[in-house]
Amino acid sequence: MPKQFSLARRSIVFAPMLAALTGCNMVVMSPSGDIAAQQRDLIVVSTILMLVIIVPVIFLTLFFAWRYRQSNTAARYDPEWHHSTGLEVIIWSAPLAIIIALGAITWVSTHKLDPYRPLDRIDAARPVAAETKPLTVEVVALDWKWLFFYPDYGIATVNEMAAPVDVPINFKLTASSVMNAFYVPALAGMIYTMPGMETKLHAVINKAGEYEGLSSNYSGDGFSHMRFKFHGVDQAGFDAWVARVRQAGTALNRDAYLKLERPSAREPVRYFSSVDEGLYQAILNMCVREGQMCMREMMHIDMTGGAGTDSHENRERLRHDNRHAAEAAPGATVPETGNPARSDEPAEGVEARQEEPAAMDHDAHQSH
Repeated sequence: MPKQFSLARRSIVFAPMLAALTGCNMVVMSPSGDIAAQQRDLIVVSTILMLVIIVPVIFLTLFFAWRYRQSNTAARYDPEWHHSTGLEVIIWSAPLAIIIALGAITWVSTHKLDPYRPLDRIDAARPVAAETKPLTVEVVALDWKWLFFYPDYGIATVNEMAAPVDVPINFKLTASSVMNAFYVPALAGMIYTMPGMETKLHAVINKAGEYEGLSSNYSGDGFSHMRFKFHGVDQAGFDAWVARVRQAGTALNRDAYLKLERPSAREPVRYFSSVDEGLYQAILNMCVREGQMCMREMMHIDMTGGAGTDSHENRERLRHDNRHAAEAAPGATVPETGNPARSDEPAEGVEARQEEPAAMDHDAHQSH
């Protein structure tokens, strides 16, 4: 009776957990975009191929443990047995075949699902028509929010984006300060964003709906709330969304961007009806602030052999890491000496060290 009571009590404890799991939305295994669907199929095929080995091994392990148990006197006991050619062939040929199959699948899918590769199909039954014009979206990972540029429409949004169903999307991605990862599970796999660099992703959404987008790479305090909404709509719905952004938005110039770039969490959705020309390229090249040297200019100088002695003039133009610091950062410290770092002044309360005799310096040099 106590045992039955214990089982019943455990059932009551685990029942809510099971009920919660039944309500989970396994979006990775039920995506709405063709690229994500192909990635889902790759997971399923790879899992099945591995189970071809794992299931028989588990079964045979249990079977041999039961068949050759100590109490089974009918089992043949042969302590001198050490080799079986047939068994060796089975043991080695099956894993080898699976490794070859997985290697072939990996080779093909690595090239076919390359995020830099333009799409050649809308889904398994429809190729991309020659006259189809892709939608270009420029993505900037900020702290801790997402900024989306639509260069073909001259608009931008924060923490919300939209795209027409069955229209290829060309993403260009970068970051403002730290590395991040752009991920819409229903659309495609994640792609990293890095400051001063541009990555690419090609994808398509095949079903209308509202999907969750997020950051999948830890990037600081507000990382948990770095999410956005992705709307898959028909062409008429997309045109209406663009019109709404233009009507309700404000202008996004460089000054407005520098304010937006400052770290903030739980940022609400924002619309920008116009964008300064070349702003995304300035973000990409880390030269939004007036007077900064752009990365492309820096790389050109390096490519031509460097600036030589004249490069000291570029020092102020190369200040990127402290571009937001108008004053000392909170919590910043100074050395125990009381003087700023790298100061030529002697430490406070400490007399300047007198020069040692030349002979002693010579002896110390010889000893070194």
